[in-house]
Amino acid sequence: MALDGNTGAARFLPERLTLPELRRAAAHCEGCDLHRDATQTVFGEGPPDARFLIVGEQPGDQEDRKGAPFVGPAGRILDKGLEEAGIDREEVYVTNAVKHFSFTLKGKRRIHQKPTVAEIEACQPWLNAELALLKPEMVVVLGATAARALLGAAFRVTQHRGEVLELGEALAVATIHPSAVLRAPDRDEAYQGFLSDLRLARRSCSS
Repeated sequence: MALDGNTGAARFLPERLTLPELRRAAAHCEGCDLHRDATQTVFGEGPPDARFLIVGEQPGDQEDRKGAPFVGPAGRILDKGLEEAGIDREEVYVTNAVKHFSFTLKGKRRIHQKPTVAEIEACQPWLNAELALLKPEMVVVLGATAARALLGAAFRVTQHRGEVLELGEALAVATIHPSAVLRAPDRDEAYQGFLSDLRLARRSCSS
């Protein structure tokens, strides 16, 4: 998904593309309106030689406060799934398609709000740069927003779960976002499906 140099986050990209430089630059991103209300940019984290790139939707309330991805309830589901799937957390880089928390206020509570298409597109340069620098073997795509950013608007996770896809030079497996496990009527069933997809991603990587 291409953006010109005056659109969205593209104009905030540093001249020198390294993960530390990207992180520093992203902290000052004003590529869309989400930066106005969010506490901070939540950039990706993990080793530069990560074999697995895991992409979610956006930071949640706890991630926004702590400045790190996947540190809330959904992150605990993800960590459990990675461990049970046999994916070494030291080989994983986690990030989100959108780097600022999108929410609405309900009293004093900040309620998650799905990012708009414009916000996803505005943030795309950060994700593109992470993908280009990391060159992972496997990309695990968590939910519809990440799928839209990486696999296109027509892609449907429900139709392509259980498939190993090509994403540039990497492979990809799409699955539900771990927050969907928390919302599911049958959490055990939802988690087992999520775990099955993570195991597929692990098996599909070269040993």
